Amino acid sequence: MVDTPIAVQLYSVREDCARDLPGTLSALAKMGYEGVEFAGYYDRSAAELKKLLDDNGLKAEGAHVGHEVFSDEELPRTIEFHRELGCKYLVIAHMPLEILPSRQHWADFAKRMTEVAEKLKPHGLLPGLHNGWTEFAPLDGEAPWDTFGANSSDDVVMQLDLGNCLRGGADAMGFLRKWAHRGRSIHLKEHSAANPQALVGEGDVPWREVFEVCAAAGNTEWFVVEQEVYPYPPLESVERCLRFLRNLGQ
Repeated sequence: MVDTPIAVQLYSVREDCARDLPGTLSALAKMGYEGVEFAGYYDRSAAELKKLLDDNGLKAEGAHVGHEVFSDEELPRTIEFHRELGCKYLVIAHMPLEILPSRQHWADFAKRMTEVAEKLKPHGLLPGLHNGWTEFAPLDGEAPWDTFGANSSDDVVMQLDLGNCLRGGADAMGFLRKWAHRGRSIHLKEHSAANPQALVGEGDVPWREVFEVCAAAGNTEWFVVEQEVYPYPPLESVERCLRFLRNLGQ
């Protein structure tokens, strides 16, 4: 199995975070999570967030951000904030087809992200993209995910979300094998054709194979649990996901 730390995407427990961020981070740390991926900052400064993480022995694996944070105007603030937070991976949560409607749009976007990576890398930061479920159907003869990968540098993280990939009807393992070398951070989200509220380990993702592929590629620095549906309260749901992964040897 892969000796890779496991973080949780805080969107999974967003209502708990909004109600009591210190208590939620404490609960996640006690479960055994080693890091968190931000999805918003709850009106706190980078210094305040860093202290909360340090107090709980957690690391900032990364953050889901909007593409606008990489604009020329916003980039200096983006760098300053995330450097202080100690948050390495700045991953765009999703780029819908309305924004990138053609293969050429995706290629141009990929090249722009490469330029962003060149500006971020000296500061210890890297940009990336997290997929929804529309990036795998061919667009002008090629899957947008492949277009993005082929036209961006290795310093641009391709954060494959396995559950979203399956939801889009795609061959999740095929895309993982092809791009695992770009997956410094991988989203562990379940998908089940039979159970819309499946937790990690209860659906169609072949988890052992996922970890074997990532181990063979050797570039995965973090696994990130994301749970968007709740058969139990959100905190209990992400705890059950982590328990499955630990029982699997992660």
